Amino acid sequence: MRQASYTLTISTYGKGLTDITENVLTAIGQGSISNGLVTLFCRHTSASLLIQENASPAAHRDIAAYFERIAPEGGSYEHDDEGPDDMPAHLRAALTQTQLAIPLINRKLALGRWQGIFLFEHRRARQEREIILHVMGE
Repeated sequence: MRQASYTLTISTYGKGLTDITENVLTAIGQGSISNGLVTLFCRHTSASLLIQENASPAAHRDIAAYFERIAPEGGSYEHDDEGPDDMPAHLRAALTQTQLAIPLINRKLALGRWQGIFLFEHRRARQEREIILHVMGE
């Protein structure tokens, strides 16, 4: 059993989904593990990770609109240390996930045909986000 770890730095353009599938594949390609498990971990409390539809931009817009409705800016939040998008970003991250596990089979991620890996940015401003990628297998 072998292991490898990588840190991905992802630049976002503000709120929304950023496809990081190719970033993950590039990192995996640097190693020699062919079969195993890929774990991704987002090191932030106002961004998250999703496996989601990778073909239709309308699906991304609908997801963003849904989260705007359930965790809106301008709500009556006590925590607003970094502005009006601060607490809604934390709520959105809490409702999604900060880690993913994906099987690696013959050096390919075992994603479905229409699946991609996305960093879901919950803040309005551009951000630099770190994703820790860990691969374990043979």
